[in-house]
Amino acid sequence: MPRFAANISHLFPELPYGERFRAAAWAGFEGVEVLYPYEHPAKETLRGLLASGLELILINAPPPNYTGGTPGYAAIPGGEERFRSDMRRTLRFAGEIKPGLIHVMAGYDPGPGAFETYVQNLQWLADQAPAQRFTIEPLNPVAQPGYFLNDYHLASDILTAVGRDNVGLQYDSYHAQMIHGDAAGIWERFGAGVFHAQIGAAPDRSEPAPGPIDFPALFAAMDASGYAGWVSAEYTPSHPNTLDTLGWMSWGAGLP
Repeated sequence: MPRFAANISHLFPELPYGERFRAAAWAGFEGVEVLYPYEHPAKETLRGLLASGLELILINAPPPNYTGGTPGYAAIPGGEERFRSDMRRTLRFAGEIKPGLIHVMAGYDPGPGAFETYVQNLQWLADQAPAQRFTIEPLNPVAQPGYFLNDYHLASDILTAVGRDNVGLQYDSYHAQMIHGDAAGIWERFGAGVFHAQIGAAPDRSEPAPGPIDFPALFAAMDASGYAGWVSAEYTPSHPNTLDTLGWMSWGAGLP
């Protein structure tokens, strides 16, 4: 049975940030993701984790540029010094809240040299923090136009070039389905290298439901492959109350 985590940047939007941790624990989740925890004091996140008994699974980086830039620029040639500066800040912040994983976003419309820039930045980061685990994730061009890392084959090539044990793949059923039209097939092809998995339906990124993605079969495939990581719910709830969208959790337990 997968270990389920809740992405509380997406789930429980009906509640204030600090209350989402307790709601996630009450719903049966064992861990949480926070995409950009930098928007809140580290102590607020720590209080939520301690009060709920949840583990912090993942955060995103680099931090957003609040002066109007887009989040993520690890693959942007010429931005290496900014990347290093901001990632040092991320690592200091991570030292306080202790996420298991840090997703390193590639960036948008990088132009020539993106592959080499991303590889070199990831190598530098992995060597700076060898005890921290990092992920990269392909994002589909419908939801994220111009995003450099938009294909699982490209992600595999990047990870091979990076060659660091603490950098791995982040799988998302929604993005995999939107990019390649076969979320289950992408798991079968690349699941062995997955550090972290996320789930959401396609094409609308709502909660898992009957449709193009067979989620019971996907959960079974994850178990059969020996995947021991987390499976995080990263979707936009279709109901005002997030609790009304959690019926899919029984599928992971093998229930009808």
